[in-house]
Amino acid sequence: MNERKKQLIIDIQNLLNSYDANKTTSINPNLLEFMDENTLISIIDSLLNQKENLIQADKKWLEKFKKYDN
Repeated sequence: MNERKKQLIIDIQNLLNSYDANKTTSINPNLLEFMDENTLISIIDSLLNQKENLIQADKKWLEKFKKYDN
């Protein structure tokens, strides 16, 4: 496996672990090794979009409390 693919797999793992500080996710690189770089990048893109959607949902939820603060 080349260094670029190794880094992409590490990035995926880091993104998965950024959801919950109390849980650690590890990925056996052999599971993702067969994927090409574009597929790994697509997984990263999907994870980033999911994370962004969660952040937006959290912001909307927090905005409800601002309305009551006035």
